[in-house]
Amino acid sequence: MSHKRVSKRKAVIAVGGVAALGAAAFLLPHANASQEGSGDTTAVKTLKAGDASDLASRLQELLGDAFAGSYYDAAQQQLVVNVIDVSGDKNNVIVQAQKAGAKVREVENSTAELKTAAQTLKARATIPGTSWAVDPRTNQILVTADSTVTGGKWDRLESTVQSLGSGVATIKKSAGTFKTFASGGDAIFAGGARCSLGFNVTAGDGSPAFLTAGHCGVAAEQWSDAQNGAPIATVDQATFPGDGDFALVKYDDPNTQAPSEVNLGGQTVQISGAADATVGTQVFRMGSTTGLSDGQVVGLDATVNYPEGTVTGLIQTNVCAEPGDSGGSLFTQDGLAIGLTSGGSGDCTVGGETFFQPVTTALQAVGATLGDGGAGGGLGADDQVGGEEAGAGADQGAGADQGAAAGEEAGAGQEAGAGQEAGADGQAGADQQAGDAGGNGGGHGKARGGNGAGTGGH
Repeated sequence: MSHKRVSKRKAVIAVGGVAALGAAAFLLPHANASQEGSGDTTAVKTLKAGDASDLASRLQELLGDAFAGSYYDAAQQQLVVNVIDVSGDKNNVIVQAQKAGAKVREVENSTAELKTAAQTLKARATIPGTSWAVDPRTNQILVTADSTVTGGKWDRLESTVQSLGSGVATIKKSAGTFKTFASGGDAIFAGGARCSLGFNVTAGDGSPAFLTAGHCGVAAEQWSDAQNGAPIATVDQATFPGDGDFALVKYDDPNTQAPSEVNLGGQTVQISGAADATVGTQVFRMGSTTGLSDGQVVGLDATVNYPEGTVTGLIQTNVCAEPGDSGGSLFTQDGLAIGLTSGGSGDCTVGGETFFQPVTTALQAVGATLGDGGAGGGLGADDQVGGEEAGAGADQGAGADQGAAAGEEAGAGQEAGAGQEAGADGQAGADQQAGDAGGNGGGHGKARGGNGAGTGGH
């Protein structure tokens, strides 16, 4: 089927393709950090999303039990920090947060109380098709139930939420069904499965590798950049379900060039590092099926009960995704790696909930670092990229055919990403952008599939 359409959650990508990417004001981050009223030590700082994430981490450590979460106010470019009433220390806590540049808000529920509520949900309402995540904007737990949660299962979930007490959790219904975004057909291949890559990394032993979704890593051990092609990478570690959804896959050729970039279809974003997600931050996802989409982080420490099992510690967003997008990269305008596409519900026509594995925890778990993974051969991140709809899951597949500048050598094969229709032939669906995908941050250093950042597959 063709995915040559522009969804309502596309990151301002019009039919103009590559030119429209510039109109998205995405590639050249210019929201420089500054401070309002620099002479006032309590002035709320104006921050980029990445700087807000760093400040939130510092304040969490500084404030201790008084810290009750934080979120990024994108409109004001400010970090809002929740604090609880700490009796005599109350004023001191507020002053410390304000001096650091945050906007302070007093709330009712402490972090400990919300964690206890989440444990109650885990014990009483671990039902396939449900999820919960902490939403610091409401200072509550956001509980979501997909369309399969009906009858007695819904009653059980609802009663559990009610038992938590007033103002602790809210519950909503999703029209879709929670699932990992698995599909057969493009980006990287293993038997009847396909996935895409999140970010190229350097493994602990110095070898080039990439991160992708864990449910891809447990589906098959060896992956190719072309359907029925020779393997080019082997799974080293994989977690799914359980404490995350991530896998480290090492390139079989130690000379593979694995640049730390994300391809946007003719243009690339340098990935400078990894950052923790902050609620309210605008994020961008590249996918070989649906291309470039944007949205916001809406919840942290999410638990998702997939049919295959429960996964914890995820990021919840309102960014759309579809089958073929699993393993793809989630990143900020400033070029910070945030997450790997895990799963969710809905699609890029009606929207839905989408969950991502935090990159920071995945890197720590597998012992890898972001950055170039090798010195040899490889894919140029800016190789020719065709495509009328850059980032839209293009149909014409110019990426891997025309754009495989280092393709043969890097394993980008003219086929992996040359699928005439994204996700339709089993050829790499993001082809128009994926000419570089391999070289880009997600692109599989060799594999062309997975439009930028290897988003796509499963």
